[in-house]
Amino acid sequence: MFSMENVTKVYRVGEQDFTALHSISLEIESGSFLSFVGPSGSGKTTLLNILGGLDRPTTGEVRFQGKSLSVMSRVELAAFRRDHVGFIFQSYNLLPVYDVYENVLFPLILMGRREADVRDRVRELVHEVGLSDQIHKKPATLSGGQCQRVAIARALVKNPAVVLADEPTANLDAENSYHILELMQKLNRDFNAAFVFSTHDEKVTQFVRREIQLEDGYVKADRTRKVGGEAA
Repeated sequence: MFSMENVTKVYRVGEQDFTALHSISLEIESGSFLSFVGPSGSGKTTLLNILGGLDRPTTGEVRFQGKSLSVMSRVELAAFRRDHVGFIFQSYNLLPVYDVYENVLFPLILMGRREADVRDRVRELVHEVGLSDQIHKKPATLSGGQCQRVAIARALVKNPAVVLADEPTANLDAENSYHILELMQKLNRDFNAAFVFSTHDEKVTQFVRREIQLEDGYVKADRTRKVGGEAA
């Protein structure tokens, strides 16, 4: 699904250049359930942003289903994100004036879909994340775990090829973290959307089938594993 070849990212910090990624080459398969792991400053979020078309590499090539992101215009990248990528943010990024149903509906409205045509799809995703009884509540009345469930439903409602999740358990306690990870694992199987995480949370690594370890912008290890009896 994704291929990266010799991707380097350099930021200008004051009068100095800071290299966040050094010649990263890797491939990510459809239906993957993987994480980028490493300490703060290792390049995890930068790599996630480049995959999602939110940032561009300084040098190197990024391809999605054979198409180069590197040569896409801003308008084309926006269309790529709209049509193929779901995002889950550490801070949830829910719209506070909208209820659960409206937050999940919102990406489909941005795609030009009519509410009447997608109402059942929205309700299905709200049900899948276990929030049918909260569907008309606003984010301020929900717990952190419930807000993250809304964010997951919103990310999946448009049937993306990949969901990119930046530190999805960072603001959750241990119990809620496990529930969220189990839910994403189930949705990965049921909807066949790839899930790609950036994290330093060891709980996440117990669930993923592939773990890519980053350190100072370099890939230090790329491991596959069996999870719950599955083949890695």
